Amino acid sequence: MKRIEVSDTARFDLTVIVLALLTMFGPLSIDMYLPAFGDIAASYATEANRVELSLTSFFLGLFVGQLLYGTASDKWGRKPPLYFGLVIYIISSLACAYAPNLESLIVLRFFQAIGSCAGLVIARAMVRDLYSPQASAQVFSFLILVMGIAPILAPLAGAYVTTYLGWQAIFLIVAALAVACMAIVHVRLPETRGFNGAVRMRRSLPIYWDVLKDRGFLCYSLAGGVAQSGMFAYITGSPYVFIEHFGLAPTHYSWLFGANAIGIIGMAQFNAWLLRRYDSRKILNKSLPFLGIVAIATLVAASLNTSMWWVIALVFAYVSTLGMVFPNAMAGALAEQQERAGSASAVTGSLQFLIAGIVSAVVNVVGHQHPLGMLMVIGVCGLSAVTLYRLLRIPATTAA
Repeated sequence: MKRIEVSDTARFDLTVIVLALLTMFGPLSIDMYLPAFGDIAASYATEANRVELSLTSFFLGLFVGQLLYGTASDKWGRKPPLYFGLVIYIISSLACAYAPNLESLIVLRFFQAIGSCAGLVIARAMVRDLYSPQASAQVFSFLILVMGIAPILAPLAGAYVTTYLGWQAIFLIVAALAVACMAIVHVRLPETRGFNGAVRMRRSLPIYWDVLKDRGFLCYSLAGGVAQSGMFAYITGSPYVFIEHFGLAPTHYSWLFGANAIGIIGMAQFNAWLLRRYDSRKILNKSLPFLGIVAIATLVAASLNTSMWWVIALVFAYVSTLGMVFPNAMAGALAEQQERAGSASAVTGSLQFLIAGIVSAVVNVVGHQHPLGMLMVIGVCGLSAVTLYRLLRIPATTAA
């Protein structure tokens, strides 16, 4: 195999674009069907809040599935496990469209998530294969830009697809997109790591445990994952808060969802600009405290049962700030994991979505006790991220 050189400069070529497309299937599978919750509930003659369990099962699948691909991609190369995951995603998406009941849909969403994990894990590992830590942070900012297209377009597209074609068509569409992406991967995506016989699949758990024992990895991964879980609290709870509680039409809710995506995209690109001038750790050390301030404001607003416009403003501020927090936290987590980048990518992704799954379930419970329970959970996530980072960071990461 041709040797791949690690670059200190981020080159935003076709390879990076393909990697970004691979990371879209998770967000696309989450965001596109959100406006269809009511129609899915009506189709299965159940309550809308029960449909949220299909989102929780998806988060659980994202936790389990990423661990399946980490060591596999370090041993067999990046592309074979990627093909395997895309096939699972296509088959499960087609099955979701024809699920006979809600229970079946919940189970199938779990397997759809396992398929989507391949793109998430392997794209991150390939970025680490190709770029230095500083350049990786720039590429992750670009990935957020492309991934941000999904939250902008997916809910709006999902609303119109549900209205004119039925909610089942959403799953047929994402299956077709995965088929197209697999073809592009085969033709245009280079292999960045060949077969490595020294990696033993039976040692997956010890390798993952060694990664977890790395305090620097744990610091960045937990801080980024807990902060990001606030966004998943918003994703899970926002259909109820804005459509049911505040009475927004599904199409208006889709535009609101897109506005938050624009916020995170804008901040991610500002982050990329800053990375040409400052170290990624310094940027993280400044952006995380701001996230904590926003988190405190959300807790106060939730306790006062504030108006819709305050909720919109605070959620926008929180989600936008993630555009600076998450790329730098991800780059920090993978910075010292060269030989086990796939395994480290799997562990950090699984940690993030395990937390997201727990937060999603908590939002489901708290939302029934308080109309703005979503906002309360977002605030707790932000403050927890700041606390974990300050407790776990080692002296080398404290320079600001």
